[in-house]
Amino acid sequence: MMLPNNAVLRVVIPARYGSSRLPGKPLLDLGGKPMVVRVYEKVSEALLGADIVVATDDDRILDVLVKESIPTVLTADNHESGTDRAAEVARIFAWGDTDIVINVQGDEPLVPIEMLRSFAQFCCSHTDFSMGTIAVPIDEKAMIHDPNIVKLTVNYVGNVIAFSRAAIPVDRDGNYEKWEMLSYLRHVGVYAYSNSVLQKLTATPPCLLENVEKLEQLRAQWLGIPVHVMKWHNSPPHGIDTPDDFARISAYF
Repeated sequence: MMLPNNAVLRVVIPARYGSSRLPGKPLLDLGGKPMVVRVYEKVSEALLGADIVVATDDDRILDVLVKESIPTVLTADNHESGTDRAAEVARIFAWGDTDIVINVQGDEPLVPIEMLRSFAQFCCSHTDFSMGTIAVPIDEKAMIHDPNIVKLTVNYVGNVIAFSRAAIPVDRDGNYEKWEMLSYLRHVGVYAYSNSVLQKLTATPPCLLENVEKLEQLRAQWLGIPVHVMKWHNSPPHGIDTPDDFARISAYF
């Protein structure tokens, strides 16, 4: 998919073998196919013409993907995040500074096709794209104070003001039960970056805010990088992090 200024849409699917709760997670069988293959197929259907590659740290995953004729590359095994892995892929292939790199995690086999397609179009519509992500409405009051739910606020041009695990914004004068739900947005962890921004982020050490909240996206705010937000109408299905998640999604397939 070609963009202005000869930029290209790239997609990296990080697939790490090691997992404390589900070792070998990318190779879990979902209806006769490894999970990482399911994710690749979903992304390929959503983003026809995009340059898609799986980035792994393990020969066992590499072997499976090669047999399936899926583009893949072996990356370092000491990356702290999928973002770091995506940045290494961009360096390996010498992608251009203005290329847009979308990071779709390899444990999201039910990522909605329409959401991915709309997000790619959203990112490509910016003439000076830096970084993008997705937000959805919060529809349960309990989520507002749940630290596992990342909230964000957005300014008038659609860029992030703040990410936090805390309740933002806080209705100073209102009773918690009467807080207006329309004020709250939930962050969905799908990211896109211009390659120049991706390299800058991953070359920068974690910042104080990031370490306190355990949110890597706060590094972009620390550096003053605009983060464009696409608002989507509902929450996508949860990925596979635990054995219970695997059982639930296996039943679907």
